[in-house]
Amino acid sequence: MKTIESDVKKFAVEKGIPVYQPEKVKGNTEFVNTLKELNPDIMCVVAYGKILPKEILDIPKKGCINLHGSLLPKYRGAAPIQWAVLNGDTVTGVTTMYMNEKMDEGDIILQEETEIGENETTGELWDRLAKIGADLLVKTVDMVDNETAPREKQGSIFTVAPMLDKEMAKIDFKEDIKMIKNLIYGLNPIMGAYVMYEGKKIKFWRAEIFSNEAVSKIINKEITEEINPGTIVISQEKIGLFVKAIGGVLKITEIQGENAKRMNTEDFLRGNKLKEGYVF
Repeated sequence: MKTIESDVKKFAVEKGIPVYQPEKVKGNTEFVNTLKELNPDIMCVVAYGKILPKEILDIPKKGCINLHGSLLPKYRGAAPIQWAVLNGDTVTGVTTMYMNEKMDEGDIILQEETEIGENETTGELWDRLAKIGADLLVKTVDMVDNETAPREKQGSIFTVAPMLDKEMAKIDFKEDIKMIKNLIYGLNPIMGAYVMYEGKKIKFWRAEIFSNEAVSKIINKEITEEINPGTIVISQEKIGLFVKAIGGVLKITEIQGENAKRMNTEDFLRGNKLKEGYVF
């Protein structure tokens, strides 16, 4: 519950670069005047989370540029990286664009695409896109400064990526197994997908999909689609935790008990008993 400085601020302070942190920008005459006094040629906005008013957008001579974590016009909004993982996309990327008064609707300057790994979490993708985006933003600034930057209108078809809701974090085993896996990876590390076990919240941080046949061979017992989704079919510290889902079996590989640390599931099962046959 402590306020900490971002890495950007720490770097700026170390280099003697002034840092301004207004609680709000809309209607903030003092901050607007400060920006006017700085007389910027270009302003860059990254992960700011607020729509800048026209009086600020009009200040820089060559425009305000935004770095966005998706291939616009897909995933306009607050959580583009999270929703790419949640939806099971295989490709995403970053976009630089000229800003206007609307949400992520400005003209596109540059884009760079990257594949999403099969078991890549939102956090891991976020870190990769940060590096890709930083390089793209530097390239964009140079092009805008030299007046060689392209400018492409966005189409009318787009996808919205709204803020995440805590209620979506509870796993519903009536959903398809791939959707459950996407939920686990999409909410890692933001809030974590969870189940309830005898009144306690248990978070699943990583999981793998197995076929019914593959799990049947592990325990020499047939696993069929007739087993209720959410049923623990294996809970053994040497083998792991396997939960039946629609379309297969989910092996939970990283887990977190209530008021405990994240850990390898086999380590968790050495000190915590989850009963086989229990239905989440």
